[in-house]
Amino acid sequence: MQEDDGREPDYRFTLANERTFLAWIRTALAVLAGAILLHQFGGVVQPHWPLLALSVAMTVAGLVFCCGAYFQWKANQQAMRHSRPLPRSTLIPLAAGVTLLVAVVAGLFVLFR
Repeated sequence: MQEDDGREPDYRFTLANERTFLAWIRTALAVLAGAILLHQFGGVVQPHWPLLALSVAMTVAGLVFCCGAYFQWKANQQAMRHSRPLPRSTLIPLAAGVTLLVAVVAGLFVLFR
């Protein structure tokens, strides 16, 4: 299926789809910044391995958010071009899960420190 197949959607929907894509990219960048922060400044906390594992998990999540944002944008654009319902996003539950993971690990460090 070509990217130009179907009919051109209303430009407002296309722009809204692009804004949503950019919001997910900002989320990916924020998660990556948090991962870098944990890696850089988490070395003073012992044991170091939980923060390192969380940093790696957040880096992977940032990568998934970035790739998922593109594929969600493309799927939405194709659905709009062919007058189909918009596909569900798997990024939302993933974002909630990553946030929960970070909150639990941070809470455990505060509680047992």
